[in-house]
Amino acid sequence: MLIGILLAINIVVCLGLIGVVLLQRSEGGALGMGGGNTGFMTARGAGDLLTRITWILFSIFLVISLVLTILTGRMGGGSAADRLNIDGLDTKTLNAPAVPLAPAGQTPSSAQPGAIQAPTPSLNAPLVSEPAPSAPVTPAPAPAQTPAQ
Repeated sequence: MLIGILLAINIVVCLGLIGVVLLQRSEGGALGMGGGNTGFMTARGAGDLLTRITWILFSIFLVISLVLTILTGRMGGGSAADRLNIDGLDTKTLNAPAVPLAPAGQTPSSAQPGAIQAPTPSLNAPLVSEPAPSAPVTPAPAPAQTPAQ
């Protein structure tokens, strides 16, 4: 019950953290390279409301994640790989090909699909059509020349 409540709170905090990060303006430069004097490590940038909210939400997210990890580690008593029962596995059946399951009411012999026949290719004669009548070609009118003055 406690783990479910903490997980729900953690998801809400995570969504809030994503929203606050997306609201912030880009400072330019990735991974702390560049950015000038307006970076988040300066006194002016640290006082920004969105930056403070980001740090608060991050701290809450981190603490809840650590608490969830500790609580679930104490409850389960091991990892998922530790809970697998691999001692009773037969190595000969692991590499056997998979047997397809037949639908209900059919025997495996009748469940096999029949042979697939491809359609026989046929050659289509190309369409022979009459050529389109060509329009008579008329020369373009010559530009009018004005008399020289």
